[in-house]
Amino acid sequence: MAPAALPTVSAMTVTLITGANKGLGFETARQLQDLGHVVYVGARDPERGAKAAAELGARFVQLDVTDDASVPAALATIAAAEGHLDVLVHNAGILADGPVDGPAALRAFDTNAAGLVRVTEAALPLLRKSANPTVVTVSSSMGSFWAVTNPDRPEHGLPLPLYAASKAAATMLTVQYAKSNPGIKFNAVEPGPTATDMTAAWGIGRPPAESARVIVGLATLGPDGPTGTLRDENGELPF
Repeated sequence: MAPAALPTVSAMTVTLITGANKGLGFETARQLQDLGHVVYVGARDPERGAKAAAELGARFVQLDVTDDASVPAALATIAAAEGHLDVLVHNAGILADGPVDGPAALRAFDTNAAGLVRVTEAALPLLRKSANPTVVTVSSSMGSFWAVTNPDRPEHGLPLPLYAASKAAATMLTVQYAKSNPGIKFNAVEPGPTATDMTAAWGIGRPPAESARVIVGLATLGPDGPTGTLRDENGELPF
């Protein structure tokens, strides 16, 4: 459930979620669909994306955040069908936990940071047509200097340099978009440790449905909700 202090809006908004065919994105789509949102499941793979959307009763749009042609085509599809976009959830991301080298760094930043820019820039014209436009970046406290330098935090002992650095970039981009677009709420979220394909090797994390509730809380903010923040389920996090 959304934190009590954060006001929510009514349902029936148009929502796009990137990387929504599985894991956190899929569960976020499910919960927003249950709230009455018109949900677009964005996914690279047409077969998997269409299957996920059909299971949810949502709509599918082919969207690869690393592809400069795919992104505007996806937003054009939504524009033609809906005329506006109320909620954008940047969920697509990679862990980048393999060897650290230049190509790996480029892949991590292309997906986790540049992908955010591609989709946001394509979505801004549609978001500006919404009465309550909201953007949520599924980031990570691994990208928080405060968290990774705090011995009492679990992030302190996780050696994931490319993931951490690219998520720091994603959070900073979110804050900067909030500053340059005061009419749109932009927030980054640490959804909490979650058992997904990305964390399967560690065998840790809670069910995706639990962490998705944190994302949904920010995706359903009212007009007076916060903007330009990094948050988890307990509130604002230092960055």
